[in-house]
Amino acid sequence: MPGVPEPVDTVADKGDDLDLDLEDDPAAPAEPPAATWRGPSIGRWILFAVIAIAVVVLDQLAKSWITATLHPGESLEVLGEWLRFVHGQNSGILFGLLPQSAPIFAIVSLGVTALIVVYHRKAGRGILVTVALGLLLGGAIGNLLDRLNHGYVVDFVDMGIGSLRFYTYNVADACITTSIVLLLAMAVIPALAEWGADG
Repeated sequence: MPGVPEPVDTVADKGDDLDLDLEDDPAAPAEPPAATWRGPSIGRWILFAVIAIAVVVLDQLAKSWITATLHPGESLEVLGEWLRFVHGQNSGILFGLLPQSAPIFAIVSLGVTALIVVYHRKAGRGILVTVALGLLLGGAIGNLLDRLNHGYVVDFVDMGIGSLRFYTYNVADACITTSIVLLLAMAVIPALAEWGADG
């Protein structure tokens, strides 16, 4: 009607309109996506490498001492018959299984070492995963070096009571076994794999 002023938008009304416009506007900036894990940090890679290198060095030093001290088949008592060192030559795999297979497992070991590094890149978030894979890599490389240098793996730890003996093994075997136990534990209790998560 003439003479009646039109209603004036208040500041609050304009603010409401602006909010509605921003909600409907597809060009409005969206909330930033949650950060995703981009792989192990440099520190975690260093820990992984240090563990693997330490295992290889300790394993090779122990084997060098055994081969320099004992002839093949010769033994040295450490704790009576409970624990002794025996210079064994294993042409098979872990704990002497599948004998006469060293060349085949040398080739397999090369592929396994690469897979361990790739798996750490994809799954090495928790510190236990890094430790387990570092032990596994070091053990695999330790035994691989034996197969490449000798055509067999030097085993020397002999444990048991009388004629009841455990499989003869070495430092690399012990680290591989520890790694497998840790990986199985993390498979059963997934929360362990996230302990000490990196990033």
